[in-house]
Amino acid sequence: MSLQGKVALVTGGGRGIGRAICLVFARKGADVIVADLDPALARQVAAEVEALGRRALAVEMNVAEEASVDQAAAQAAAWQGRVDIWVNNAGIGSRAMLHEMTAEQWDRVIAVNLRGAFLGTRAAARIMMPQNSGRIINMSSRAGKGGSFGHCSYGSSKAGMVGLTKSTARELGKYNITANAIQPGFIATELTKNLDTSITTPEQRVLPRPGRPEDVAYAAAYLASDEAEWITGITLEVTGGTGMFAG
Repeated sequence: MSLQGKVALVTGGGRGIGRAICLVFARKGADVIVADLDPALARQVAAEVEALGRRALAVEMNVAEEASVDQAAAQAAAWQGRVDIWVNNAGIGSRAMLHEMTAEQWDRVIAVNLRGAFLGTRAAARIMMPQNSGRIINMSSRAGKGGSFGHCSYGSSKAGMVGLTKSTARELGKYNITANAIQPGFIATELTKNLDTSITTPEQRVLPRPGRPEDVAYAAAYLASDEAEWITGITLEVTGGTGMFAG
């Protein structure tokens, strides 16, 4: 499952699951473009990638802004002349019950999570189509399958990413570009620290320990690898067995 010689871009790469993906990709041999809204975090993770013996580029990217995504994509493509793997990982949440959520709260989450994935996918496609190869990986969530109590904007955005993934797979398959989604269960990150942790109990999970960012990162590494070249349009659950339950 080597990524030797590949160039990967990871949005939201400065922390949590994104950081873990950057580091696992580097351990597998990829050079990594760490894209993040916080340039200091991007530089920090880029330094960690370089410490693993791989080349790294830190770029500032606001995934909700078209110009920012396109500018970062141009930097990424110019760096080594290609981008082989693009991971749309950046995401946010906003806690509010449906009847109390403001339109502004809804719009912000949709803009980052779903619009951001669209803008990233479009940028990746424009780079990868002339290459006639590529891997696009979208970070959905189990909330996109079973909903999320008190986070309807988050669940809706993550469900939308599954539809985006399948449409991308259908449109770009003829260019040897695969598109797949990952739906993590509860993973201990900055984003999830204030969420309901009841799903981490053994009664709601088959495997005994809670999820780690690296669990998701290794799944992404597989989907990015040559071994997964005939897998596209799928949604891979990384849930510790939580996905076996209804909803």
